[in-house]
Parts: sequence; C-alpha cells; structure tokens
Amino acid sequence: MGSNVVQLKVAVVHADPIVQAGLTAILHGLPEVSVLVRPVGARYDLLVTDYGTGMAALDGRPFAAGERPRVLVVTPRDREAEVRAAMTAGAHGYLLQTCGAEELVEAVHTLGRGARFLCRGVAGLVADSFARQPLTHREMDVLTLLAEGACNKAIARDLGIAVGTVKAHVKAIFDKLDATTRTHAVIRASQRGLVPGSRPFAAPG
Repeated sequence: MGSNVVQLKVAVVHADPIVQAGLTAILHGLPEVSVLVRPVGARYDLLVTDYGTGMAALDGRPFAAGERPRVLVVTPRDREAEVRAAMTAGAHGYLLQTCGAEELVEAVHTLGRGARFLCRGVAGLVADSFARQPLTHREMDVLTLLAEGACNKAIARDLGIAVGTVKAHVKAIFDKLDATTRTHAVIRASQRGLVPGSRPFAAPG
C-alpha cells in the first residue's frame, strides 16, 4: 500500500527562518511529501515560499533551470493588491502565516492535485475585490497624488488636466472606495494596498 503512494517533492524556501523551520517540520510529518530545504539545482513539484521569493520565481529568475514548480506563497501580506498581484503573476496558492497547520496541509494537497488554493483569510478578500468596480488608470494617478497631499490645482497641473476633471475623478474615487473625505479615501486605498501605506510591522515574507 505504501509503495503506491506518489511522493510530492516540495521545496521550502522562506526568508523568515522561524517560518522556514515551522513549514519544514509540518511537511516532514506527511508521508506522501518529500521535503527539500533550500535546494540547489534540484527538481521539485511545489515551492513553498515567502512573497518576494515567490514573485521572483514566478518571473522565472531564481528557478530558471528545469521545469517551473507550482508556487504556494506563505506570507503575512494580506492586502488586496498584494494577493491579487501574486495570483495574477501565476501563484497557485496563497496562505497567510496566521493560518493553522491543517490549512498548510490542505493547501499542499490541493496544489499537489493541480488545483489552486486560497486560505480562508484571503478568499473572502479576493471575492470582495472582484465585486468592486476597479479604479481607472487616471483615477489611480489622482489617488496617488491625493496620498501625497496634493490639492486639486496641483493634481491638475501635474497631470495636465482641468481642475473640474480632477474633481470628477475624486468623486469617482470616493464612490468606488466608499469614502467620504480625501483622507478617508487614502486610508481605504492604503488598507487595500492600492497606494503605499504604513504596515503594523516590517516583514520579509
């Protein structure tokens, strides 16, 4: 019976050494998983990694040799823009570091079957994001300048558009972000990762 078990080769490469140790320990306990820690030149089916390494792997940079593995991102990054960027880049799974061991195991099994996986902490976030009307490129330009504290006249000058057009874009931004003031819009946009904003802590993942 055991000889019929197909071994899933999983590489664990995480920037946070504590998370690296935890992921490795959990996956080592699965009889159907063969764990490679920081492999060099090895071939494997699944890469369990942090956000930055995962995005680079999806771009083909550090893992150009051999077949590209499926990628499971394990990270504290929970903002909408970050999750969507990873999934759009081709990540097959996204797991928050606050998730339990059972969700990690479920994610590995799911990706091993060729399917995609989003942990419960971000699945609802992604679903909600698709239900919202996205900002246009010009609205994003205006929003970025709003976040820098620019007034309507300054935004109009920087973008080469009329002040009335800026006001129309600001109103559209308020409507799409469900915001009532410029500060509120910037806060909501920062929470979603649409503009640079402060995070509670700096994390490599």
